[in-house]
Amino acid sequence: HRRAVAAGVASRTGSSAVSGFGSRLTAAVASRGPLCPGIDPHPELLAAWGLTADPDGLAAFCDVCVAAFAGFAIVKPQVAFFETYGSAGFVVLERTMAELRANGVLVLADAKRGDIGTTMAAYAAAWAADGPLACDAVTASPYLGFGSLHPLLDTAAAHDCGVFVLAATSNPEGAEVQRAVRADGRTVAQSVVDAAAGVNAADPGLVGVVVGATLTEVPDVSNLRGPVLVPGVGAQGGRPEALAGLGGARPGQLLPAVSREVLRAGPEVAAVRAAAERLRDAVAHLA
Repeated sequence: HRRAVAAGVASRTGSSAVSGFGSRLTAAVASRGPLCPGIDPHPELLAAWGLTADPDGLAAFCDVCVAAFAGFAIVKPQVAFFETYGSAGFVVLERTMAELRANGVLVLADAKRGDIGTTMAAYAAAWAADGPLACDAVTASPYLGFGSLHPLLDTAAAHDCGVFVLAATSNPEGAEVQRAVRADGRTVAQSVVDAAAGVNAADPGLVGVVVGATLTEVPDVSNLRGPVLVPGVGAQGGRPEALAGLGGARPGQLLPAVSREVLRAGPEVAAVRAAAERLRDAVAHLA
């Protein structure tokens, strides 16, 4: 299905050969803009939309999001808010991802998986191969050591899937690890970006990194050769005008992500779509 989506994007952009996640993302962003709206069915949002905090309310919430975001390049469901409903939540997640992809939207599952050995390989099979949860890209944590991600990276490469690795997150607790300085003078966050760049040297665009929009100190991403997901734009305090050149990013490299700022406009499809389009237009020339 990833190749079918790629072919649809290619026909809209005039490209005759789009392969690999990096190429597919570049084509989708060129056609549909750089914003990555999130699907975060937090209980408070469900209540604000007049929905119940159960699988039925979850499904109704996602129906609105699918309709509102059908014209965007990539959408990021937050997996944790589906997991809380158990198997019924995963049914909704699978259906939501399938419907987004049927509309030509790339799906980035915000699962933040990270483990070692066969367990990491099992996560890779779940999210980056051909199973019911297979998506176009998935987030992962490298803080068991970047090398622990290789089962996921290998599976992703074999299935045209992308991986977004946490590098510099905006939560205050992250700084004690991510900003720690290694013996070679680099921060841990910078070493994550550099390791991702090493993978991308052979497969450009396979690995992206996550850098929070609210940070004042960010790693250098100029040599990454992959996308930079920048969550926290809007309600969390990240300003669109502050994105330009973030971390030495090159034009077209940044992928601003937004959830609450857009979802608070619901529950009407048109209102959610309009809020997302306003932010997409605000970041279009900056990302």
